[in-house]
Amino acid sequence: MIGIGCDHGGYELKKEIEAYLDQRGLEYKDFGCDSTEAVDYPVYGKKVAHAVASGECEKGIVICGTGIGISITANKVPGIRAALCTDCFSAQATREHNDANVLALGGRVVGVGLALKIVETFLDTPFSGDERHMRRVRMIEEN
Repeated sequence: MIGIGCDHGGYELKKEIEAYLDQRGLEYKDFGCDSTEAVDYPVYGKKVAHAVASGECEKGIVICGTGIGISITANKVPGIRAALCTDCFSAQATREHNDANVLALGGRVVGVGLALKIVETFLDTPFSGDERHMRRVRMIEEN
């Protein structure tokens, strides 16, 4: 299960991503928002992050205008490793090296075609499991 949420700046891209997930037959839970009417991104970033941290969702996708605010919000939740990606290389590397569990996107930064390729890369790339990357992920998780 993939958790997905956005603010008004990410609403249109969220709808495109949901159509892509439907096409692939991937289950997701939409945590809002439900229109382009102005809302506060922390509300939706926290909902997705808590769903991933609790195990309700395996991975998350969060979207705001730039992806910055909502990624900062998601990363405040213990156990979340949210990565703001604007290219496929970063999406692949953050999964392989950081075991990122939340993808952040900027609805006003990346176009739909690129965003869908980033989502595909993020969802399809496994964590490498290399000892050096496992050690670094453990270091991230330490308080």
